[in-house]
Amino acid sequence: MEHIVLYHSVYGLRPAVLVAADRLRAAGHQVHAPDLYDAPAVDSVAEGFALLERIGQQVVLDRARAALDGLPPETVLAGFSMGAGVAGAMLAERPDTAGLLLLHGTGGSPAAVRPGLRTHLHLADPDPYDPPDEVAEWQREMIAAGADLVVHRYPGAGHLFTDPTVADHDPAAAGLTWERVLAFLARR
Repeated sequence: MEHIVLYHSVYGLRPAVLVAADRLRAAGHQVHAPDLYDAPAVDSVAEGFALLERIGQQVVLDRARAALDGLPPETVLAGFSMGAGVAGAMLAERPDTAGLLLLHGTGGSPAAVRPGLRTHLHLADPDPYDPPDEVAEWQREMIAAGADLVVHRYPGAGHLFTDPTVADHDPAAAGLTWERVLAFLARR
């Protein structure tokens, strides 16, 4: 059983994030899915970025940090798209993190990686927010830093392909992602 904090995308705390958290709980994990906006979720990426700008990146990071209060040092950091970046940002402050689970976006600075850090990336191929050359460079740097990194690419899927409420949704890719995520979390 893992403790997991699951950060939402730029859309906010949408039902798809809560369903994902419940899926992980059903597998025996303790999952926390904080609302980094403290505001209703929005329906478009443009609205999400506008909301993020209004709230402020620092407030979002402060809320992400506060969500970790009281959780064990080895909590798995996870996130969707923007939330993957947030999870990666928290890694620098959580050196004993048990794993980094990145859905729909890269995250984490190689400088914050400890040798053997279990890291999974699940990304559309191609992904409009993570160009292949940038992902390849991030991957090289993470591996060089000692991360136990596995990158899963999903050809033809849209950016946020695990969310059934957006046009990007790809049921086959989403199903495979959740199988792989559960296997990743079961491996200690």
